[in-house]
Amino acid sequence: MSTSTQNNASPSGDADPRDVVNAHQPFRTDRLVLWAITIAIAANFAWVVAHNENFGWPVVGKYFFDPTVINGLYVSLGLTVVAMAIGIALGLLLAIARLSTDRLANSLAGLFIWFFRGTPLLVQLIFWYNLSTLFPTLSIGIPFGPTFASWDTNSVITPMTAAIVGLALNEAAYMAEIIRGGLLSVDRGQAETAEAFGMTRGRALRRIIIPQAMRSIVPPTGNQLISMIKATSLVSVIAMADLLYSVQSIYNSTFEVIPMLLVAVIWYLLITSVLNIGQGYIERYYGRGDRRSGQNTNPAPVATEEASH
Repeated sequence: MSTSTQNNASPSGDADPRDVVNAHQPFRTDRLVLWAITIAIAANFAWVVAHNENFGWPVVGKYFFDPTVINGLYVSLGLTVVAMAIGIALGLLLAIARLSTDRLANSLAGLFIWFFRGTPLLVQLIFWYNLSTLFPTLSIGIPFGPTFASWDTNSVITPMTAAIVGLALNEAAYMAEIIRGGLLSVDRGQAETAEAFGMTRGRALRRIIIPQAMRSIVPPTGNQLISMIKATSLVSVIAMADLLYSVQSIYNSTFEVIPMLLVAVIWYLLITSVLNIGQGYIERYYGRGDRRSGQNTNPAPVATEEASH
């Protein structure tokens, strides 16, 4: 038995003894200079910011863990979780309706997505908060018929409910398109195979289509979660005591505007940094299958006639 060695071949067919893998790369002085300039500029900027008394860093440290700020932080996080949960659930229903062959369901879902994606979130929040000016009472009944129950709108649409409804419905419109894109990324043959085995459309979605679509759905959903954290700052305009509203209430009495805004900015950066780490982990987790399949795309080496003897 003899063993064969593999050599890189030149275009002319002659053996090429160059070792590309272990080849020595020349030292890049230009890259070193660029790194040095970048670090110097960043260090100078950090020094200027740290020693500028106008930023009020002692005030930032004093109020960073203030109970009012922490309570506002909890409100922002709670709004994010509730609005995202409702938005994902409603977005899934809208995505399924958009992919449905039923003309009515498809049209209604498309109209919902068109409206809530086409209008600013801030306008939607103000609209929900002032809903009582259009409808003083909310009622349940038969159209053009008797009313079964009614409530005063101001008792139902509080700043909390207006914030949740506004954020959730807006998020549902975006999540519907994300989920629809994920469902469309799954090979249509999967659904046809499920139907051939006697599965209903709903069961095929739950058991086959949605699990495979998660690879395309989860990463952009993480991005939407990060955007939602920042979007909660808009509820301060409807007197919702979120993080931004809390720091505003403090600087309205202390007149320390810049330091208190820095408190909010640092908290937002900390939260989004943690979520960015989580998003990166999720993307790597769902990308493992692609990397494994990419490693297997190269054809296996064929044994030479010499090595087969």
